[in-house]
Amino acid sequence: MNRVVVTGIGILSPLGNDKAAVAEGLRNGRSGIRRMAEWQKIKGLQSFVGGEVTGFDPQRIPRPARRTMGKLAIMATIASDDAVRDAGLAPEYLRSGRAGLSIGSTTGSPQSMSESFSDLALKGGIEGQMGTSFMKVMGHSAAANAAVHLGITGCVYSPTAACASSAQAIGLGYDLIRHGQQEVMICGGAEELHATTAGTFDIVHAASRAYNESPDKTPRPFDAARDGLAVSEGAAIMVLEDRERALSRNACIYAEILGFATCCDGAHIAMPSGEGMLRCMRSSLISAGLEPGDIDYINAHATGTQIGDATESQGIKEIFGGLVPVSSSKGHVGHTIGACGSMEAIFSILMMREGFLAPTLNLEHISEDCSGINHLQQTVTVQAGKILSNSFAFGGINASLILGNTGR
Repeated sequence: MNRVVVTGIGILSPLGNDKAAVAEGLRNGRSGIRRMAEWQKIKGLQSFVGGEVTGFDPQRIPRPARRTMGKLAIMATIASDDAVRDAGLAPEYLRSGRAGLSIGSTTGSPQSMSESFSDLALKGGIEGQMGTSFMKVMGHSAAANAAVHLGITGCVYSPTAACASSAQAIGLGYDLIRHGQQEVMICGGAEELHATTAGTFDIVHAASRAYNESPDKTPRPFDAARDGLAVSEGAAIMVLEDRERALSRNACIYAEILGFATCCDGAHIAMPSGEGMLRCMRSSLISAGLEPGDIDYINAHATGTQIGDATESQGIKEIFGGLVPVSSSKGHVGHTIGACGSMEAIFSILMMREGFLAPTLNLEHISEDCSGINHLQQTVTVQAGKILSNSFAFGGINASLILGNTGR
């Protein structure tokens, strides 16, 4: 089968909107979480922390194209554009049919959805609704708008699996290139911050409430004082490419996708299953032809929830013991839901290339139920050659990616 490498990166995140800003934020322990004061008007909501993306220009996209885009699709399209430029792919090639796209998200634009349904309820009908409203709220809004903007004529996929969406999007691209069905895949995910998302987790007591006045202190993955996740937004896109093609055109190779696995717990819609996590991580190792001892670092899914962090810790301990360094990037940026798999894969690639590993921000006192693994609590200088990145979602949907610096 073909080997698959990463040749382009585009990212919009609460830590910054380019590779340099993101790497600096990870290295220096910067938090992208702020107090969302505007959410206080939402009745019943008790979590007022979130990670917002700012500092990008939507007008990079022509106005006619933006008419079908909410913030979700705008971010996905800009990040895709940046990744394609970074990879040096010509517009003619994107239209050749040899390049495809796979971008996941949880839903379409929640802000556009809220506005559309509010208008419908207030007016008692569809009078005054914009004809472009559906294009903003449809489940594949991010993928479809980015594909049209880039002129993609190859395959287009849009996985919708909450926190596993973008990891599955990368896995799809990886498999298509491995099997020779596409030469290039533009892969990743996007998520748009909205109070309804925070409310979804707050209702089930999974959103952070105790740090509303000190937002940079939450979330606290693996910490004894963790009290839930902080919802965030962003877009993270990578260009995957057949390795031989990348070498032939002398492309910059950031990393290689060594393995991928996804599976379902088949047990509970919301409660994580340790057995499912174990099966997914083990399957990713088999996919990559690796042993547990070959992994140099694990970027955990850990969001800062009680059960999720503990269950993942136990699974990592069973497979990898207490030697492999582990941290969760969500301490820095919160939970970007549909974008988290690709965003954290990009974080891992940047750390791998720059020779450091970022700790779990806000991890001060390791919780007893998360003990027994090698938690990173400070930045370390190390050349990690092989990295496992986990994404575990509602519905018991699990995904694990293995990345390596062996692309060249």
